[in-house]
Amino acid sequence: MDNLSNISVVKDILSRHGFTFSKSLGQNFLINPTVCPKIAEMGNARQGFGIIEIGTGIGVLTNELCKRAEKVVAIEIDERLKPVLEETLNEYDNFKLILSDVLEVDLHKLIADEFEGLDVAVCANLPYYITSPIIMNLLESRLPIKSVTVMVQKEAGTRLLAKVGSRDMGAVTVAVNYFSEPKLLFNVSRGSFMPAPNVDSCVIRFDIRENTPEGVSDEKFFFKTVRSAFSQRRKTLCNSVSSSMGLDKSVVAAAIEQSSLSPSCRPESLTMEEFITFSETLKKLI
Repeated sequence: MDNLSNISVVKDILSRHGFTFSKSLGQNFLINPTVCPKIAEMGNARQGFGIIEIGTGIGVLTNELCKRAEKVVAIEIDERLKPVLEETLNEYDNFKLILSDVLEVDLHKLIADEFEGLDVAVCANLPYYITSPIIMNLLESRLPIKSVTVMVQKEAGTRLLAKVGSRDMGAVTVAVNYFSEPKLLFNVSRGSFMPAPNVDSCVIRFDIRENTPEGVSDEKFFFKTVRSAFSQRRKTLCNSVSSSMGLDKSVVAAAIEQSSLSPSCRPESLTMEEFITFSETLKKLI
């Protein structure tokens, strides 16, 4: 169905199925006809690729993905959308719907079962409240994928695209740059959605690195350290890590000193290499 960005068509479909928007799920459906074709084209939806879509809405992006990719498997948490999608996507035999929370799906098994012989990419229009957990899960799981293309609210995009060692960075910034090369594709105005949110959005693609930075002996400990560092943003690295990880300040202070960092340094000032050195040093001291 090609007219899924027509407001009248959308309202008619939703009305017939008795569907109402859920604020708790952050549902804002795309109605700008130019956005989804661009996401699909720039998100690796093409022959030879299988696409995992996270969050379908009424199938506007899904429709564009199915036109281009060899197979699309969509994971949607809202079971109320099942009859809607059966109508809007009934012409495609390369589409499969999984009704589940993506954080509870075994994505390694899904890829092995559904995309044999295909390269795989992820495309998603993510609700703001769960943007970072989903992206962190996708990256830390080390899935055999080529890219992750997401539409997120601009505030989240600023952090995702920030340089490691800059004021705007957070724990997710470190993860994104550790596993991938992030790139801003284009911005999306709030008027492109129904209902319109209070903020603008942007589309970002993360091209997965073949090789992650060297020097990390224990990735779980590394990212635990990074998350702890940013858990209390107003505190110094020493205070934040000691408090969050339940460690004596003297131990954390020693790790900072042995890593040639300033005693009063804050996590947003550290480069990737400095985070790795600090994490490895801390691991040896505890």
